[in-house]
Amino acid sequence: MQERTSYLSGVPCWLDIRQHDSEAAKEFYGGLFGWEFVSTAPEGSPQPYDVARIRGKDVAAIGRPRTADTPPSWNTYTAVDSVERATERVRRAGGTVVSEVMDLPGAGRLAVFADAQGAVFSVWEAAEFIGAQLVNEPGTWNFSELHTTDPKEAARFYRSVFDWELLDFAVGDSAYTFFKLAGYGASLAKNNPEFRDRIAADEGAAAFADVVATLIDESKHPDAALPHWSVTFAVDDADAIAAEAERLGGKVIVPPFDVEPVRMTVLADPQGAVFTASKFQPREQ
Repeated sequence: MQERTSYLSGVPCWLDIRQHDSEAAKEFYGGLFGWEFVSTAPEGSPQPYDVARIRGKDVAAIGRPRTADTPPSWNTYTAVDSVERATERVRRAGGTVVSEVMDLPGAGRLAVFADAQGAVFSVWEAAEFIGAQLVNEPGTWNFSELHTTDPKEAARFYRSVFDWELLDFAVGDSAYTFFKLAGYGASLAKNNPEFRDRIAADEGAAAFADVVATLIDESKHPDAALPHWSVTFAVDDADAIAAEAERLGGKVIVPPFDVEPVRMTVLADPQGAVFTASKFQPREQ
């Protein structure tokens, strides 16, 4: 379990989904992950925005798309100190502005962009609302992943926008590429003695401490979807979650499988939004 009270600039901090039938989405995800919802939309707003909570802590949100032809998908927000500066960086790096700066009084400010390859992402400049308060426990956000056909271009773009660097990391026979932000692990360790002791004692944990997202190279898959961001939720049983998703009207895209150090499954909700569920299962020493 990780409770969060703030996010360093450059660290993914929030996720939401825009569904045409937001009530049906609440029923599905509430049943799947045990989420309870509270409406945060301004009074009289035609656009619902329901924040999902576990034990009273914010974990994600469900809203409605602004246009009828927008397909449902999970969106990742990255914390920034200034939306305007982030906008300038995106434009200089060759990205585009999908939605200009939007002020949400008292909560914060956001903007939506597409990177140089077209993958859509958002930024969040927090006021009172920091983003996800609970992460990395069953039913909460675990990670976001960039799927790209040009890893070098993706590395250049996100280095320019968020100061991210690449990290190649191996766990047993499995190899991964991550985005990392220098100083992120140190910021987490300041107020978390258990985390500080773990990265001090474990070389692998120390190397991973600055990781903020995953980069997935799709260049060898000609049938891969266009570049995009996806999300993974932590679960305590990937097989049970896959079965429950089907019972609730969803679809199993990829049945549960093992790739060290996790057992994971790729699912779609009843409206077609795809996400991953992952159970961490480290190798026994």
